[in-house]
Amino acid sequence: MGRNTRKRRTPLATKIVAGAAALAVGGGGLVWANFYASAHEDHGGHNRTRSAGAQVATIDCPDVGQKIRDVPDRARGEVDGELATMDSQITNAYQRLATTRRAQAGDSQFVQNSILGPLKDRRKAIIDRIQLEINRAGGKADDNLDELAGCQGRPADQQNGGGQNGGGQDDGQNGDGQNGDGQNGDGQNGGGQDGDGQNQDDNGNGVAGPVADDFIDINDVQPNSRNSRNGLAANGDGGSTGTFTTDCGVNENNLFNSDNLIAAPGVDNGAHHTHDYVGNQDNDAFSSDEDLANADTSCQNQGDKSTYYWPVLRLQDGTQEFDANDQGGGAEGNIGKILKPAQAELKFVGSQQGDVVAMPKFLRIITGDAKSFTNGDANANTSWSCSGFEDRQVTDKYPLCPEGSQVLRTTNFQSCWDGQNIDSANHRDHMAFVQEDGSCPEGFQAIPQLQVRLAYDIPTPTVDNGQVQNPYAVDSFPEQLHKPITDHNDFINVMDEDLMNEVVDCINRGEDCQ
Repeated sequence: MGRNTRKRRTPLATKIVAGAAALAVGGGGLVWANFYASAHEDHGGHNRTRSAGAQVATIDCPDVGQKIRDVPDRARGEVDGELATMDSQITNAYQRLATTRRAQAGDSQFVQNSILGPLKDRRKAIIDRIQLEINRAGGKADDNLDELAGCQGRPADQQNGGGQNGGGQDDGQNGDGQNGDGQNGDGQNGGGQDGDGQNQDDNGNGVAGPVADDFIDINDVQPNSRNSRNGLAANGDGGSTGTFTTDCGVNENNLFNSDNLIAAPGVDNGAHHTHDYVGNQDNDAFSSDEDLANADTSCQNQGDKSTYYWPVLRLQDGTQEFDANDQGGGAEGNIGKILKPAQAELKFVGSQQGDVVAMPKFLRIITGDAKSFTNGDANANTSWSCSGFEDRQVTDKYPLCPEGSQVLRTTNFQSCWDGQNIDSANHRDHMAFVQEDGSCPEGFQAIPQLQVRLAYDIPTPTVDNGQVQNPYAVDSFPEQLHKPITDHNDFINVMDEDLMNEVVDCINRGEDCQ
């Protein structure tokens, strides 16, 4: 499979050293240690495998980027670069966690002294620079950001509910809170650990997730049970009831990279996972608005040069993809066959409460949270289902679909705009979701809501006695363990003015257009 080969320009301040990510080469790409030290318990006549509570599976750090508000425009590039460096620090610390299991087993303080302590010092240095950059540019940095420097080790089966980063508890998530005891070595050499850090209970996929508990039979999901606090559909029987559908294909041009132009502009591998792109064909971390405006597009309507992107799904079947040895790919635990959607439906809809207004050109919207496993679900906006079962939606599980049914990923974007900004310091505050009655919060106005529906033909994984074979998973930051709740979606509006006006008119007239 091809990839984006555009030459990158990586600033020294944000350059990531590739060698730090490379781990042992194994049978399905670069092999990552999996940290599910197993305890087998007899429940009702059958064995169930669960993660040992004290096992340090991953690193949980406060999301500094979500706490920053007052960043002057001229400091945003520097701040985004510093935040991207902080992401790299977490990745490198997680890699050290993955490759020092024997040392951890022999020293109960190893994780704290050798990984978490130094990581805190490095994070504090970056936070200090961020505060300085904000203040130099005329803003006022939060003096309490230093409190976010420390990170914790935690088990894999523990979702951060209402802890340090806020966010409510999602249905079905195991939200016992943070477990500081996970820094101790009590469970480090539990069942299945061998000398080189590999675990026999690794589902055969050689990476840290997904595991059997990340999957659910769609028949076991209760209809209409999903908590749709985020991602509410904007349109309904009243207001502006039209739709506009744009056909941009399914990435037939094989445009992939591990950048994130919105959250980490100017930073190579800012996402630490690979994205699928449809629409704009000149999208990487170094693309300017002018680059986007002058680019080709995969959309049938050539007036739509918007960029639509999302993390790829992979089938962990041992396939050596083009990025098997690359940052964002196998070097960071994202291994296996990249699965393109069989269908990618991109639809804009209206508002329940009235007309919509045009989006400004180059408006940026991020929906969902790539770090939801550690951040909690305050910004999570995932919806997994199967064709024929669309009334059954899950946020924290991958669905096991019956034969002939496709795996569905659907996303309803924020559709309330502050009327002024095309972006904000944390890339969220300029946008909002509609409220329960379909109206926008005070100070926001309704724009066309983007709804993305991705359908995949995926062989159904088998789950037997706590093991999953040939699982599929969304690409993720390494420390997020490929959890389904980390799914997310990104959009930059690059429609020309005539087409955007056509979209708005169509929706406000109540027509279905394309």
